[in-house]
Amino acid sequence: MDTNFYEQVYEIARLIPKGRVTSYGAIAKSLGAAKSSRMVGHAMSYAGTAHPKVPAHRVVNSSGLLTGKFHFDPPEMMEELLLKEGIEVKNDKVVNFKKVFWNPLEEII
Repeated sequence: MDTNFYEQVYEIARLIPKGRVTSYGAIAKSLGAAKSSRMVGHAMSYAGTAHPKVPAHRVVNSSGLLTGKFHFDPPEMMEELLLKEGIEVKNDKVVNFKKVFWNPLEEII
C-alpha cells in the first residue's frame, strides 16, 4: 500500500465542495498519475479509516456511477450522503453529472 499516494488522494478528496462530485480519474490526473485511476479507487476503499475524514461519497467513476458504494456500510449510505448534499442519484448514477462535476485540475491552483 502506497500510503503517500493515498494521503495525496485524500488531500484532493477533502477539497471537493459539498454538493459536487469528482471522478477517480480526475483525482489521478490532478496528481500527475493519469493512468492510476484504479489506484485512486483502491485508496478510496480505505478512506473510512483516514483522519481527518475523507468525503469518499463525492468520488464516483468517470460516468457518474456510484461504483464505490460497496465500501459503505450499508452500500446505500453513499447515495444517502449525496442526497443530503443535494446531489440527485438515479439507478446508482449521479443525475446532471457534468453540472455537479468538480475538476481538481481546474479548481486547485
